[in-house]
Amino acid sequence: MSTNKTKSILIKTAKYLGITFVVIMGLLFLTPIVFADKIKEQIKKTANEKLSAELNYSDVSVSFFHHFPSLTLTLNDLSLNGSAPYKNEKFITAKEVSFGINVASLIFSKEVKIDQIYLSDSFINVKVNAKGEANYNVYKSSSQASTTKDSSETALKLERIEIINSKIIYDDLSTKVHFDAFGFDYLGKGDLNKAVFDLYSKAKIEKLNIVYDGEPYLMNKKIDADLITKVNVNSLSFYFQQNNLKINQLLVDFKGKFDFLKDGYNMDFVIKSDNSDLYDVFTAFPPKYITWLSKTELKGNTNLLFTLKGDYIASQNIAPDINLDVKIDSGFVNYNKSAFPVSNLNLDIKTKVPSLNPDLVIVDAQNVSLNINKDYLKSKFYVKGINTPEINADFKAKIDLEKLIKALGIPDIVLKGSLAGDVKANGKFDQKNKLFPVTNGVLDLENGYLKTPYYPNPITNITIKSKIVNQKGTFDDLKVSLKPTQFTFEGKPVFVTADLSNFNDLTYDIKAKGELDVKKIYKVFSQKGLNLDGFVKADLVLKGKQSDAEKGNYSKLYNKGTLELRNIGIASEYLPKKFIIKEGIFKINQDKMSFNNFLAAYGESDFKMNGYLQNVFNYVTTKTGILKGSFTVSSRYINVDEFMSSTPANTSVTETKTENPAPKTEAKQSGVIIIPTNLNLQFMANAQKVNFDKLNLQNATGSLSMNKGKLSMQNTGFNLIGCKVGMNANYQAVTPQKANFDFNLKASDFDIKKAYNEIEVFRKMASAAEKAQGIVSVDYQLKGRLNGNMDPVYPSLVGGGTLSIKDVKMRGLKMFNAVSKQTNSESMKNPDLSKVDIRTTIKNNIMTVERFKFKFAGFRPRIEGTTSLDGKLNLKMRLGLPPLGIFGIPLTVTGTQNNPKVKLGRKTEDLEETKDSE
Repeated sequence: MSTNKTKSILIKTAKYLGITFVVIMGLLFLTPIVFADKIKEQIKKTANEKLSAELNYSDVSVSFFHHFPSLTLTLNDLSLNGSAPYKNEKFITAKEVSFGINVASLIFSKEVKIDQIYLSDSFINVKVNAKGEANYNVYKSSSQASTTKDSSETALKLERIEIINSKIIYDDLSTKVHFDAFGFDYLGKGDLNKAVFDLYSKAKIEKLNIVYDGEPYLMNKKIDADLITKVNVNSLSFYFQQNNLKINQLLVDFKGKFDFLKDGYNMDFVIKSDNSDLYDVFTAFPPKYITWLSKTELKGNTNLLFTLKGDYIASQNIAPDINLDVKIDSGFVNYNKSAFPVSNLNLDIKTKVPSLNPDLVIVDAQNVSLNINKDYLKSKFYVKGINTPEINADFKAKIDLEKLIKALGIPDIVLKGSLAGDVKANGKFDQKNKLFPVTNGVLDLENGYLKTPYYPNPITNITIKSKIVNQKGTFDDLKVSLKPTQFTFEGKPVFVTADLSNFNDLTYDIKAKGELDVKKIYKVFSQKGLNLDGFVKADLVLKGKQSDAEKGNYSKLYNKGTLELRNIGIASEYLPKKFIIKEGIFKINQDKMSFNNFLAAYGESDFKMNGYLQNVFNYVTTKTGILKGSFTVSSRYINVDEFMSSTPANTSVTETKTENPAPKTEAKQSGVIIIPTNLNLQFMANAQKVNFDKLNLQNATGSLSMNKGKLSMQNTGFNLIGCKVGMNANYQAVTPQKANFDFNLKASDFDIKKAYNEIEVFRKMASAAEKAQGIVSVDYQLKGRLNGNMDPVYPSLVGGGTLSIKDVKMRGLKMFNAVSKQTNSESMKNPDLSKVDIRTTIKNNIMTVERFKFKFAGFRPRIEGTTSLDGKLNLKMRLGLPPLGIFGIPLTVTGTQNNPKVKLGRKTEDLEETKDSE
């Protein structure tokens, strides 16, 4: 063949190839343009048919070159809202979402088939509320989706999903699980158009954070995963067949199943890591351990197994079972290049939590052991349950605690001392049924030292020699010996020796000597709801039986010594202010604790007490013990109002009426005075001044007792506005907002005008006395209920008595003004009464006034009837006319104290009773 012919063929070939290339390139450019409208229309149609949530995007483009060689439709700035109850919040946002399109479907099919999805720079925000309702249910079920004419075909036939540089946040309030994935790359392949398909996945996460119940478990972890997952679209279930995970340096094998239920999940996961290096395991630990790991030499072979199986349905309190097995062989730990590293570290612990129920927890530690040179710790234990645990434990140790703490790098605590122990225990601990594991062992600590972050100075020179024996597995066979125990705190040594046995009827032999700064000790061992400070100095010998203390067999007890208190402050959640014991020396003799000139203060109140307490040991050591005592108390000033309970009451009530749309809200009640039920105390008291509910009482004396939560006052007397008052009373709180009371009150020569000016409660209850003058005596009995503000509840009041008045001038009373007007008698306006006894009874908010007569200015009025405690009147009155009152005018007085209505005649209507609602 000639050169020219060859050249011609090459030119033609190149020409055809060029034309073909141009045509292909043209098709690549033109095809998207030609079919763009069809594709865009199909996207809208598919979105409307398949999605129940709102979909938005800024622009649509179709190109072969975005994910060459696939023809892709790209939605820019996409946002997809969530399903109910999150319809107004974003579920997915992305810079670009591209759909790979099956080119053949453009030409030969009525529908466009999408077989690939690409998300780039996306944010997937998954939310589940406390009821288990999620925002990801955006895909319509077959019953919801509108059916097309050609129902045999679908527009979505996925074979590839790719997510590039994205972020996922999963926040589930029902399970308290939260995780973030940043820098998330994912490639998933499979025949996703089938109802059941295998999904082959590769995933990488630059930073993974997992938080459970507010506690971070994984932070800033790098994940590399290779997964095979079987997906069932109809039932929305996932079966993880073969999954290899790498969390930082830890290789994990992960298999399992996850099904979405209507209101929760079904899970069956098996996560394990076999023959891993201990150091690699710690790279996957929570963040607080990573700092520790950077300073620690760590070796050892580790096997981990975690299983999670069962339904999680928060609304029905159904939870899965968890198992966690941890095994470490030949471990080595050396924190910060300690001279005494931990070697031969062995752990073999199996933990089971059925239904996530702590009462069913089983911890089976078959081996917990380590060495520090020749020192050792060797233990195994089995515990089942939390409240009444079954225990089988064996603990042996001879170890230097300082070396152990330093080698392990335990933060925030300094612990020193030589610990030697050999304890075996087997059985059930059940306080209610008086069961205690069969136990035999000793635990000794020498040269101990403890410093915690709660207090700047340590407890030093700690020596504990203890022995515990229980052969029968019951409380009555338990014996505990502490001989001796001692420590030094803030330079003050404390010595204690104790023999305790028969915890059913505690037999005790205790010797204690030393001084303690209570506030500083309490910072180390604080208790919620109670604060203590001050100093206690003790030199005590306590010996006896609890039953003898309870029954009063004091001759069988040997309790002697002194207990000196200085500036002890007791702040309790039950008392609004701090009760302070300024000084006092208790002398203990048998079961009696006596004290002389004991000085105390509470707020503005001061107390000086002499007397004794009994049953103190029983009261302090048991919940049922009753503190008995008898005191004489003197005070310069007592402010009873300061003892009001500060327990908040939920008494807010809002009423809205047509004529008054503004809501009316009751004020919160401060609470009643609560008398503890475990007190049986007698007081002979005198106080120069007492403030009670804004009453100023002078020279109060009387006998007061507290027993079983009830306060009784006998022969109590005081001066109030110059009037001598005698009273017997009982008081008992029913709840922090309710109390019952009864009293008998006698008051002689009570000045009405002075009472009105100086006693607020008198002004409230007898507002009509504003312009009255004269002397009144009272002999009255009353019982009823107080509300949370210590105010009487009127419908609950029941009682009666006599009001004696003499030389009383009534001025400006509206009732007598109205009578004067009705009878045309000017002298009735302001009557002067010489001596009248008025007897009344109270019940159901009604005061019944028995018939009484009086004379003035020649008239002889007679009054009887009822008044309500809120001021309504229903009185019958006969106005006897001069000279002898044989003839009289019948009158009725109705209306209210502020607006009385006086009419001639005898006919009246009974006032409506208000019965107590409780």
